[in-house]
Amino acid sequence: MNWFVMLLMTALLAYGVYSIYSATWMRNENYWSSQLIWIGICLPVFFVTALIDYRWIRFGAVPIYVLGILGLVATMVIGEERYGAKSWLDLKVMSFQPSQLAIVAGIMTLAVYLEASRRTMPILRILACGAIVGAPWLMILIQPDLGSCIVWVPVLLAMMFIGGIPKRWLAAMLIIGVALVPLVVHFGLKPYQYARITTFLNPDLDPQGDGWNINQSLIAIGSGGFYGKGFKAPNTQNELGFLPVTIVHNDFIFSVMGEQHGFIGGVILIGVLALLFVGILHIGMEASDDLGRLLSIGILLLLFTHTFMNIGMTISVTPITGLPLPFVSYGGSFLLITLFSMGLLQSIWIHRKVVR
Repeated sequence: MNWFVMLLMTALLAYGVYSIYSATWMRNENYWSSQLIWIGICLPVFFVTALIDYRWIRFGAVPIYVLGILGLVATMVIGEERYGAKSWLDLKVMSFQPSQLAIVAGIMTLAVYLEASRRTMPILRILACGAIVGAPWLMILIQPDLGSCIVWVPVLLAMMFIGGIPKRWLAAMLIIGVALVPLVVHFGLKPYQYARITTFLNPDLDPQGDGWNINQSLIAIGSGGFYGKGFKAPNTQNELGFLPVTIVHNDFIFSVMGEQHGFIGGVILIGVLALLFVGILHIGMEASDDLGRLLSIGILLLLFTHTFMNIGMTISVTPITGLPLPFVSYGGSFLLITLFSMGLLQSIWIHRKVVR
């Protein structure tokens, strides 16, 4: 095992349980205990994935990718709508978000393809990568889950860069993508998503409506000051219900932590996450083959983008997208996908001296 990454992951999981309890104790909600149960379920998946040679994905990536596509199709037909997006499947024992499986399956499939196609013409490789990403991306956009769509962009570009796509082609793709942003905003967004962007640009535009959540988040984090108000401090924004009670334990968990532990607490949390990302980057650099390097960079960008977007939306650096904070936010399906990804990373490290 890479014990540095293992220690950081364990610390973040423990901190997540504490954070969820801190965010919900005043309403006598047991989300923290549910998170503990999910950790108990997901850790065996992590260890099994870590101990099996990651090269199995050369045979398993496509079937899992197809499963992800079928999940997205099922979501379009019988999915549940939450917070304006039809992106959840009710599996009776749990609710599952197929878009999270789809992106990890997409990372695996991209890694396998990019490793195997080194000698293929760049334009053909780009078209193939576009096809791999395009189908699930369009279905997720239709839901519409803008946050998950955004995650695909840095993941795809980083993996194509590591996969040997020439920089001039990547630059051209980036320019075209930026040029298409106004069209996506105008024609591809629902009114509530468009309102999120306008209130991001000007939170005071509708302070009692669409701008309420971001304004209350800024007040909560700002009122925490340098050292924070402390655990179970009375009369906080969260305790009084000004932060959105239905999603404060996942989407706005950083707002609660900023209020309770201040600037110091926020810097420590971001610092631990940054160290974890450095550890993941080191795993990728030590990988014995291109497949390991591609998987590592894809998972790294997946976790980094979630972190950047989640914390960014609480401090008005990015629009509100509903992406959870890895290891810290409440959520079983995302935790399962995250620990499966961490297991893949540990497998890359464990088998780094095995060349096949």
